[in-house]
Amino acid sequence: QVQLVESRGGLVQAGGSLRLSCAASGRTFSTYAMGWFRQAPGKEREFVAAINWSGSTTSYADSVKGRFTISRDNGKNTVYLQINSMKPEDTAVYYCAARANYGLGLRDNEYNYWGQGTQVTVSS
Repeated sequence: QVQLVESRGGLVQAGGSLRLSCAASGRTFSTYAMGWFRQAPGKEREFVAAINWSGSTTSYADSVKGRFTISRDNGKNTVYLQINSMKPEDTAVYYCAARANYGLGLRDNEYNYWGQGTQVTVSS
């Protein structure tokens, strides 16, 4: 099994940047596709970004495309989400997820393991 811990969320002014981290335990991290999801107040969880096992393939929600970048460092068992040009609409709890499959998934029910989330708040 995999344990996931998100970190480096916080409070940022509109137009600023953050880089979220997701640290994973387990020797088989490099065989898992990884994803980021978010849940804004009063809304359901939504897909943000995903990356395949090697980092060669990525996918993004239309709402974040061009501003968000997902990456991974398998040597450090860590996945990152770089968020640029932040908007108040980006305010949410961001969750890291792992899928026991080499290929990325776009839906939350395709993922097997979840972190506890990290709060991102964007002020205007």
